[in-house]
Amino acid sequence: MRVFIKKGHIGSLKIDAVIAMIYEGEGISGMAPAMPGKCKKWIHGILRSSGFEGKLYQTLLLYPRNLIASPRVLLVGIGKKKDLSLDKIRGAFSRAAQHLNAVKCRSIGASIEFAPSGFAASSSEITEVLIEGAILGLYQFDRFKTVDKDKGVKIKKLYIVHERTDCLPDIRAGAASAEAVTWAVVFARDLVSMPSNEMTPRILAGEARQMAMARGIGFRELNEKQMKKYGMDALLGVARGSDEEARLMILNYRGTAGSKRPVVLVGKGLTFDSGGISLKPAEKMDEMKSDMAGGAAVLGAIQAAADLRLPVNIVGIVPATENLPSGHAYKPGDILKSMSGQTIEVLNTDAEGRLILADALTFACRYKPAAIIDLATLTGACIVALGDNVIGMMGTDSALKEIMRHVGDMTGERVWELPLWDDYEEQIKSTIADWKNSGGRPAGAITAGMFLSKFVLSYPWIHLDIAGPAWLDKDKPYIPKGASGVGVRLLVAFLKKWVQQDQSLK
Repeated sequence: MRVFIKKGHIGSLKIDAVIAMIYEGEGISGMAPAMPGKCKKWIHGILRSSGFEGKLYQTLLLYPRNLIASPRVLLVGIGKKKDLSLDKIRGAFSRAAQHLNAVKCRSIGASIEFAPSGFAASSSEITEVLIEGAILGLYQFDRFKTVDKDKGVKIKKLYIVHERTDCLPDIRAGAASAEAVTWAVVFARDLVSMPSNEMTPRILAGEARQMAMARGIGFRELNEKQMKKYGMDALLGVARGSDEEARLMILNYRGTAGSKRPVVLVGKGLTFDSGGISLKPAEKMDEMKSDMAGGAAVLGAIQAAADLRLPVNIVGIVPATENLPSGHAYKPGDILKSMSGQTIEVLNTDAEGRLILADALTFACRYKPAAIIDLATLTGACIVALGDNVIGMMGTDSALKEIMRHVGDMTGERVWELPLWDDYEEQIKSTIADWKNSGGRPAGAITAGMFLSKFVLSYPWIHLDIAGPAWLDKDKPYIPKGASGVGVRLLVAFLKKWVQQDQSLK
């Protein structure tokens, strides 16, 4: 889909369909003001008898009979004006794009002149969420389809219009940002959606290398022999059960000159997780190809940061392996020595994500980072605690957590903080090693976070458990069933905020 920014009014667009946002309970007065008067009057008559109320995500397709240049008008409800949010706009526009795609429209358009006065969002931000809603809502993973492949995305062009010339630069800036970020989300979704036979650690490293080289991002990967020299025996312990060799990917994006300390992003890259010797139940094991969602989010975020040329230094670290049972697999009762020198008693081989992250976080500390953020589909316990739609957040730095909370609300990728009180440390202490890789069922998400905290030294750190929203069992407005790409938009918004605060201190 290509995005076009035009000066003008929505009624003059010669495209397949235009989209008009309407507030609940306000009828024609809640419609974007750029719609021509005759068309508004005609729509008003229809609204009185149609039952369309403007409720959130409600749609009604109309054929205005030459009252405007487009043959179709799609009304889409955005709920009550007092409850308007960027995420509701994003979702409403996604529903609109899906509806118009289903009737085989190839070009659609909308005005951004529907936000009420006093709404705390700029023209740039509204443009961003419209484009995000359209691209992300129309996403389909059909790489392996040979039947019904012609049922894919029909919409090829999206027009955003505004009548004021002075607003166009902000709108163009929002469009450029949205395209960079949404295609990075698509990249992450594609990586996670790939079946594990087509997305091994080696293949994932190849995808990361190709993305990095296309953007001038520094890239290197460590093989198992090299990881052994670093002493990454926790990561290698997990990898022992697989015939596929593990990889550690390191991406280095230099967005600012000089020696500014980087923000280090660490993402769990389990390309398949059977649970190892502590084998998972067969039901839904096929979804465990998504256990690399944290690593995919890191790759996507760095892609977007490079495309946006964000003035910040970023290091991305993605440990990738499979976790399988075999005669070589690590076992419950084993003791592994991590890169940090700390020893870990293995109680459950299905608590493998924290083991590979332990070595990756230790490696991250070599960069003397300004901040470390890790993302991982780490615990089912986080889903039990917070459900499918919320990211569990833990960390050691209040300022970092406050930024993450703010951008979580802004992007719709919401976070909820869980405590890391000293009391939880008792649950992961081992009697025969330094730590256990499982603290048992109580507070399982928190004890996993507590375990990770032992490998970040004193650097500012946030852990994001994305186990819930990384893979969806049913559609959401702009997230089709399956891989969500969660974390990409959150990280990019965090990095933008980081840059703003850094520049305000100059």
